[in-house]
Amino acid sequence: MPEHLTKQTFLEKVFNYEVNQEWKFEGDLPCVIDFWAPWCGPCRVVGPVLDELSEEYKGKVNFYKINTDEEQELGSAFGIRSIPSLLFVPKEGQPKMAVGALPKDSLKKAIQEELLTATA
Repeated sequence: MPEHLTKQTFLEKVFNYEVNQEWKFEGDLPCVIDFWAPWCGPCRVVGPVLDELSEEYKGKVNFYKINTDEEQELGSAFGIRSIPSLLFVPKEGQPKMAVGALPKDSLKKAIQEELLTATA
């Protein structure tokens, strides 16, 4: 199951933007971060898919959820304007954002291409 992040756990596990100006990933596995809210219909569609993927990619990719109602500062730090928004964070390189309720196949493709393909 994806872990719910607060600002504090985000700073520890993903990116400490209070210390670093430049992107610096703190995690030891690539991750997918789901920016969502309980009232958002499409978010409720993506949720179970991410639960399944978190099992499929266990030990390879971490899955996190950020409730944008509760963690507004994190939402604005990433310029989240519509949800669901998914942030794909590779171990090396810049994270990429995808907006909208993507189908499972598209999510798997993004995970493979953005997170699990070895970078030169």
